Amino acid sequence: MSHGWSTHHGYGVTSEVGVLRTVMLHRPGAELRRLTPRNSDQLLFDGIPWVERAQQEHDIFTGVLRERGVEVLLLADLLAETLEVSGAARVQGISAAVDARRLGHTLADELAGHLRGVAAPELAEILMAGMTFDELPFAPDGTSLVRRMHHGSDFVIDPLPNLLFTRDSSFWVGPRVAITSLALPARMRETSLTDLVYAFHPRFLGVRRAYESHTAPIEGGDVLLLAPGVIAVGVGERTSPAGAEALARSLFDDDLAHTVLVVPIAQSRATMHLDTVCTMVDTDAVVMYPALRDELRAFTIRRGDAYEGRDHGGRADPSGVTMAGPDPFLPAAAEAMGIGKLRVIDTGSDVVTAEREQWDDGNNTLALAPGVVVAYERNEVTNARLTDAGIEVLTIPGSELGSGRGGPRCLSCPLSRETV
Repeated sequence: MSHGWSTHHGYGVTSEVGVLRTVMLHRPGAELRRLTPRNSDQLLFDGIPWVERAQQEHDIFTGVLRERGVEVLLLADLLAETLEVSGAARVQGISAAVDARRLGHTLADELAGHLRGVAAPELAEILMAGMTFDELPFAPDGTSLVRRMHHGSDFVIDPLPNLLFTRDSSFWVGPRVAITSLALPARMRETSLTDLVYAFHPRFLGVRRAYESHTAPIEGGDVLLLAPGVIAVGVGERTSPAGAEALARSLFDDDLAHTVLVVPIAQSRATMHLDTVCTMVDTDAVVMYPALRDELRAFTIRRGDAYEGRDHGGRADPSGVTMAGPDPFLPAAAEAMGIGKLRVIDTGSDVVTAEREQWDDGNNTLALAPGVVVAYERNEVTNARLTDAGIEVLTIPGSELGSGRGGPRCLSCPLSRETV
């Protein structure tokens, strides 16, 4: 199959490691100030981050990327610009944020009416950081039972503190962007904001969508672009088997992939996404949690014409798609990629260190080019192993950024990479 994709918008990603040209990040903001010991668990944070320090750490990350020639786009800026230029984006954003089923029609209509008149930067802030009943900009008229029965500190619009993990709500495959379907209630509305940006921001004019089904959960942290046309999808806490299958069939239909490896992972906080146990650091190398090195299995789904005339022990369906496995992940991935073997660099040096550094996102690295990655400085043993393996490691602080369980890969959505 040919992957001679051309785009007039200039965005596109075919691998994990091609030279990074453009990336979307979200600088943590007021939404993190909403976290309290009472709600942090529900909002998926293991601690209450020190917001100013998280911002400093994020600014260092942004600086490292820019020093390496990467164009960094910030989600808050893109969202404010989108709301400024598009009335339709404004209506859709407000509609997604104001839930009449929870607020009642009286309060919901009043709040939506108010938000329609708010300046774009302020509206973007509200859509990201949320709003409490105490912050409602109009006096109670006495007829909203919902308002009478809620505490002032309760959220009338929920905050989105996980927005800083831009990897999950959208990802690019070839010249197209996929808007995902996030599994947990605390994150579901994030995709409504990225959806607005891609649909209405002038920068993304002409961008086409991949995988438009929002019926089954799939998150960007579970999707690894192993090589052009070859994609691995983790199935666990966040991505469902139905989501992985729907993505595979959609990518085949759109000629964006010929092979998808579906990799079951434990449904746990420590291994919430495939990229928390394995990320690519070179065209033929991964950094990986050693406890899973020999445990991971993969179901290999192939497009009908990808391996014509070969019997892979898979069963075909009427569309020509074949499925095989489960087989050991690493050899299956190498075969699909057309290379003899994947080099594996282990997280940590012993069982305890490996477990600690995996929890602290030791193998959640962001490749800026083949053999060049960004990693959290705290994972000293893993970083030393990467360096010994010939990988250039650019370290950033992540003590506060990591409190939502995510490393440099989680914090970034690549929009454009050079082909490898």
